[in-house]
Amino acid sequence: QVQLTESGGGSVQAGGSLRLSCKASGSIQSDHGMGWFRQVAGHERKGVAAITINGVTTYTDSVKDRFSISQDNAKNTLYLQMNSLKPEDTGMYYCAYRAGRLLNLVEGAYNYWGQGTQVTVSS
Repeated sequence: QVQLTESGGGSVQAGGSLRLSCKASGSIQSDHGMGWFRQVAGHERKGVAAITINGVTTYTDSVKDRFSISQDNAKNTLYLQMNSLKPEDTGMYYCAYRAGRLLNLVEGAYNYWGQGTQVTVSS
């Protein structure tokens, strides 16, 4: 079992920044990947960014050059730095964990999920 706890969400105006954090605990495998997903009410959860244990990253096109995913392996903590935020970035952001090194943004590939943290961007 892996437990994930997100923090750092909030309300900001367009153009602002937020930094999300996700603390992982439990049976964390040495070879794993983590990701951030966003869900808007009434819609499916979609991948935003993902990272492997050795730091390889991928992003969905809409956040490239604005968001940055990173991790502190010693602290088992995942981050998402979000800059130049837009109203369309609004949603519930979930941290996710998967075993293995495959890098992707497919929801079904992840085994464990946090409870989510809300991000609201106003125009």
